[in-house]
Amino acid sequence: MKKIMISALLVSFAAILAGCNSTPSKDLSGKGSSAADTAPAKTEPVKTVEHPDSDNGSTGGSKGGSRGGSSEGMSGDSGSTSSGGSTSTDPLNASNSILAKRSVYYPFDVSVVQDADKAVVAAHAKYLGEHSGRKVRLEGNCDERGSDEYNLALGQRRADGVKKLLVVGGAKDSQIETVSYGEEKPKAAGHDEASWEQNRRTDLNYNAW
Repeated sequence: MKKIMISALLVSFAAILAGCNSTPSKDLSGKGSSAADTAPAKTEPVKTVEHPDSDNGSTGGSKGGSRGGSSEGMSGDSGSTSSGGSTSTDPLNASNSILAKRSVYYPFDVSVVQDADKAVVAAHAKYLGEHSGRKVRLEGNCDERGSDEYNLALGQRRADGVKKLLVVGGAKDSQIETVSYGEEKPKAAGHDEASWEQNRRTDLNYNAW
């Protein structure tokens, strides 16, 4: 009989223990935890969207969509105009051109253009012939030796001599004006041969008109 009662007690005790083990455990705050609390939270997958104007160049490659793409066909520093033409420079303003030389020099008391300057005069004659809208004033000058009247006449002969060569080379008479300043406009202020050589000249002045 004692054995039966002990067995019954053991069975009851085992049932109580089983019931205790089936109750949810409590955390430090006193709230019971569940399977939903312990399961890892689900995260939404991050979607990456590549913008067509991005700088990585991976998209729109065939369309030239990258910002650092080719500038072909754009007008920049290439010097060409939008219509495909190119800008031209007046050869008269080119510093390395023979046209940059605008003075013809003479020996003492001479009005004939010297061989050393004939190429310069020929170049200006060709330029005037190709640019009918341009005009030039030929200004004859002398050194200080001689009377005012003589130097004025000599300066005029020098200017007229250059004009004759310009017309022969293709310029029109209407494009040319001549004047003599005699000794009034020296290029060098000295009173020696080096200065006089610079003052015996005919200047081609395109800015006079």
